[in-house]
Amino acid sequence: MINMTPVESSNVVAIGYDDNTLYVKYSSGMYKYDNVPKEVAEKLLNADSKGRFMNDYIKGSYNCTKLNLHQ
Repeated sequence: MINMTPVESSNVVAIGYDDNTLYVKYSSGMYKYDNVPKEVAEKLLNADSKGRFMNDYIKGSYNCTKLNLHQ
């Protein structure tokens, strides 16, 4: 199980990181982003706007998979 850190954001609920994989829980579901450097994940955690950081630096830059948590 990944350790998720709750964050203050209008859309991002929590962020987790393990073994070059970024996990982002949105209000709409959980996603994983592959091959994300640790420095990028740390910048996301420290960003004033998590949603803006996701849009500017993560989405479209890393392979993304929606996770089905009801398996």
